[in-house]
Amino acid sequence: MPVLGHLVELRNRFFIAAIAIVLGAVGGWFLYDPVLDILQEPIRNIRASGDRTAEINFAGVASPFDLKIKLSVFIGIFISCPVWLYEVWAFIVPGLTKKEKLYSVGFLGAAIPLFLAGSTMAFFALPNAVKALTSFTPQGGTNIIPAQDYLSFVMVIIVVFGLAFVLPVLMVGLNMMGILSALRIQKSWRVIVLIVFLFAAIATPTPDALSMFFLVIPMMTLFCLAWVICIFNDRRRKKRLIAQGLWVDPDEPID
Repeated sequence: MPVLGHLVELRNRFFIAAIAIVLGAVGGWFLYDPVLDILQEPIRNIRASGDRTAEINFAGVASPFDLKIKLSVFIGIFISCPVWLYEVWAFIVPGLTKKEKLYSVGFLGAAIPLFLAGSTMAFFALPNAVKALTSFTPQGGTNIIPAQDYLSFVMVIIVVFGLAFVLPVLMVGLNMMGILSALRIQKSWRVIVLIVFLFAAIATPTPDALSMFFLVIPMMTLFCLAWVICIFNDRRRKKRLIAQGLWVDPDEPID
């Protein structure tokens, strides 16, 4: 396909993805009230505890409308993610080999539900995060939180949790492409554990350990599962290469 044809296809797929996001944002507009009510639950819990006042503040006249637009678009991106991810995949896939196409389908099939699962897990960590961070408010102080700042904080937590759940899928993808072996993963387990804990500590900006473990435990479980998948894939690849006479160390026993 000539360059102009690729540009036309890119334009068409971008247009379809944009329409999907807009339609999702329309749905997000109607879901705004219940979603915002869920997001404000940690603030209400602080206020209900009686320790201090905690409120979401709309500083300007247009702030409520601006917040509704932003939250609606954010919801729309989540709702429409299968559509725009497919459009990205469909634009890239013609240049891939048959095996790479199968890998990409598997990656999307696993990454989308895991990202959504991680984003859902963020809602369990959010109350602890808000409670821990607002606990630094001095005695007699008041937490008047700008609505825009609060929404940005929530969005970061949700996206980071979602991406954290996708990382093990990336590890399996690298193994499928022959870049990362299960043996190398096994030898680097201490580094992986350290990276997971550091990532969780940075991703959950709270001083309490509970919020961090909301991310560490599922991440380590997914990494262990990914490692097991890599082991079976390495064994399958090794047997195939030995059968073809291409294995560099044929004296090494096959488990």
